[in-house]
Amino acid sequence: MNTIVEDRFIAELPADPETSNQRRQVMEAAFSYVAPKTPAHPQLIHVSDEMMAELGFTDTDVRSEEFLQYMSGAKLMAGSQPYAMCYGGHQFGHWAGQLGDGRAINLGAVLHDDQSWMLQLKGAGPTPYSRTADGLAVLRSSVREHLCSEAIYHLGVATTRSLSLALTGDQVLRDVLYDGNAAYEKGAIVCRVAPSFIRFGNFQIFASRSDVKNLQLLADHTIKSFYPEIKLTGPAAYVELFRAVSDRTRQMIVDWQRVGFVHGVMNTDNMSILGLTIDYGPYGWLEAYDPQWTPNTTDKEHRRYRYGNQPAIAQWNLFQLANALFPIVNDAKPLEEILNQFQARYLEDELNMMRAKLGLVEVKEEDAPLVKKLEDALHSSETDMTIFYRQLCAVRADHTSTEVLDLLAPAFYRPAEIASVIKDSWIEWIQAYLDRLRAENQSDEQRAVQMRRVNPKYVLRNYMAQLAIDEADKGDYRLIDELYQLLKRPYDEQVESEKWYALRPEWARNKVGCSMLSCSS
Repeated sequence: MNTIVEDRFIAELPADPETSNQRRQVMEAAFSYVAPKTPAHPQLIHVSDEMMAELGFTDTDVRSEEFLQYMSGAKLMAGSQPYAMCYGGHQFGHWAGQLGDGRAINLGAVLHDDQSWMLQLKGAGPTPYSRTADGLAVLRSSVREHLCSEAIYHLGVATTRSLSLALTGDQVLRDVLYDGNAAYEKGAIVCRVAPSFIRFGNFQIFASRSDVKNLQLLADHTIKSFYPEIKLTGPAAYVELFRAVSDRTRQMIVDWQRVGFVHGVMNTDNMSILGLTIDYGPYGWLEAYDPQWTPNTTDKEHRRYRYGNQPAIAQWNLFQLANALFPIVNDAKPLEEILNQFQARYLEDELNMMRAKLGLVEVKEEDAPLVKKLEDALHSSETDMTIFYRQLCAVRADHTSTEVLDLLAPAFYRPAEIASVIKDSWIEWIQAYLDRLRAENQSDEQRAVQMRRVNPKYVLRNYMAQLAIDEADKGDYRLIDELYQLLKRPYDEQVESEKWYALRPEWARNKVGCSMLSCSS
């Protein structure tokens, strides 16, 4: 069985000298050593076969009692020195001070095929950064993270991954809606995987404490380990680091918008320095297209993290990272230039992304207004984003406007509303789109193939995840694997799974876990 190799993070950065597992402010340290909590009766309920292979584990390894012990925190892998990271962050726009890995414990890195992967247990018990919490996770949130990590990866979006999902055998007290109705739930642990779990907040905590020495150590470690293409040294290297992080973050957001994913809690401590989607909590997919929608009950009033605001929040978060890097750059101008370029480059990338979703190869001036009118039409009546774009893949240039509207009908939640002014606006857009297609130098077949590569047929809708959670809570884990297998091929037709290519059922509109979710989700 693969073992832990030397962890460069703990080798190159300062450790907390205090070893007791007590909540505290940790100064001048990047991490604290801490052991996972021993679970009562661990049980492995699902493993990502692809991630297993990426890490060099075999089927025999996964079936062993030893693997279960490792993935539940009951036993440490050879070479493991478990620890929790220290970081800070802005939460909902306000500086929150020290946060840190409150329920995540890093086991160390494994090496396979020249790729280093960090293993991290989420829900493995308290750390010095747990504040008033218990450091544990429950089955529902763990199922959601396990499935979504892999679903997002197969959609082509940069993300952390999930290796395994295990029950702990412990009961965990949680208040799902923060309404005073706490109840015990099944405890669970996800083994998360990424090249690194360094966040914007790791830099912010050092900058907030004027700890320039360790801020520079962290930046040097990040460049050497994850951005080796940066050959400069000193302040110029840190500017290039910021440029690279900005580029990766921008691409991640473009892909979120492309597939309709809403993260729900884009705090700076939930932003990866590698531009990976990280921390799957109250996330969701747009069902009815609505730029104002947020899946997070905590964000219900101000909707800071709504779908349409994700690009602006990414830029705001990058501004906070720039502030954190300033003490080792000592020149605001190059950082400001990168930040100022973000919006223009994002808008360019977004328009190109939308061209791809619409199957447009040539670049024309009328594309931007065409996209804007489409978004207005999508918002005029409850329209499923995923189904709409997938149905659009079947449009032929010789279709009439009425034929196209009929083709799009499965995407409408209230078909009877598509009448009068709403119908007229749709017909107007469809005709403009058909005219645009006829100006393209490609066949309908070529366009359909290209469109189906960027417009998924299947996404992890919240009601689907909730169905799997409900079954798992009864001890039946088959639906977890069914959805896992489905979401490994989100762009394929998979006609045997058509039941998942459907509008959100009406019963799920306001059901807990199927619409908005709390941060405990």
